[in-house]
Amino acid sequence: MRNQLIWALGIFIAAIAIAAFMIWLRPVPDQVERIEQAPLVEATALKVSSGAIPVIVSGTVQPRDEVTIGAEVSGRLTYVSSSFREGSFVSGKTLLMRIDPADYLNQVRIARADVAAQDVAVLQAREEVAIAQDDLARYSAREEARRTSESPKAGNAAANGSATRILPPTALSKPQNNGADKPTNAKRASGLATREPQLRSAQAARERAAASLADAQLSLNRTRISAPFGGLVSAESASIGTFVQAGQALGTIVSTNAYEVRLSLTQDEASLIPGLLQGTGKNIRADVYYDYGGLIYRWTAFVDRADASLDSTTRNVEVFLRVPSPLTGGKLVEGQDGSTEGGAPPLLLGAFVEAQISGASRDSFVAVPASALRPGNEIWVVRDNKLQIVPVRVIQRSDNIAYVTAANVQQGDRLVTSSLTAPTNNMPVRLSGSDKK
Repeated sequence: MRNQLIWALGIFIAAIAIAAFMIWLRPVPDQVERIEQAPLVEATALKVSSGAIPVIVSGTVQPRDEVTIGAEVSGRLTYVSSSFREGSFVSGKTLLMRIDPADYLNQVRIARADVAAQDVAVLQAREEVAIAQDDLARYSAREEARRTSESPKAGNAAANGSATRILPPTALSKPQNNGADKPTNAKRASGLATREPQLRSAQAARERAAASLADAQLSLNRTRISAPFGGLVSAESASIGTFVQAGQALGTIVSTNAYEVRLSLTQDEASLIPGLLQGTGKNIRADVYYDYGGLIYRWTAFVDRADASLDSTTRNVEVFLRVPSPLTGGKLVEGQDGSTEGGAPPLLLGAFVEAQISGASRDSFVAVPASALRPGNEIWVVRDNKLQIVPVRVIQRSDNIAYVTAANVQQGDRLVTSSLTAPTNNMPVRLSGSDKK
């Protein structure tokens, strides 16, 4: 037992000696002074510009002119055009539907017969007026002869014989020597004895019959339903054999001459467009961009109108762009790789597009990538290899670019586009790669 203890102690002492010898033989490392490295950043040239700032905003394409096709008279549909289908295009004045005209043809015949009958009544009334006027003229001649006759009594008897046919008995019973009664008798004779009221009544009946004929003819014409203008059929609900009522909607046509793009602008964005809310901003140039199949196409547009009240939900200004020739006016934006066989596509209703409106001119502004705009409306620039934190005022911002103004931005500054963990003002930085140039 004692020998084992001695052996264990000897091994332990030998191990300590070997370890001390190896530590003594190890090489001594060279001492190198520690160098603090400045953060590496990516930067791009900062360019101060002047001129018009485009207002970039997104919106939805919607119809500018849209009409609901409806029946103006009741009846059964006997014809529906094959082009009157949802998604099809129709030309202006194209016959779309026809209602059975049999009942309305009969109404026209009845009305024409009434007009013919009233023509006869008017002719008869005119002849009676001519006869009455002739009788009245003969009576007036006899009355004049009576006054100049030597035998007043005989003249009165002869005159009264003819007058009893056209004058009422009360007029004959009055004394003839009263000068005050002569105008009254003459008025009665001219109004009643000439049968002019009967003629006017016949003429009124004839006009009433003519109006009924025109109304019947109008109802007959309304059995043919035509397109008011050329456009796209956006909805339809008509088929042959369907009985329709007057006022029933049968479909909807959208004019393809021009579309609208509805935009929602903030008040800051609206202030960039001169005369927008004063009514003088019409026909301001704009461009509409639509991404179709991975390619971006452009349409020329104009500011049509702006709502002078704020939207109650978004508190924004609603602006409407007019896009002429939306089906054929698209052009491929330059600088894209892709096939354009068949030309540009039509601008589709309901499409979500991006619009750029020409804004007011500025003496000095900077266009920076939207990702380079830091929280709190700040940008980072590099001057003499030191970081400068510059506060800016954002004029216009989109998903990709922001237009800002700053009082202390210089033409030679470089804009930092990369991220930093804890940036501070005047912090030394290093530019990566080609940014050093």
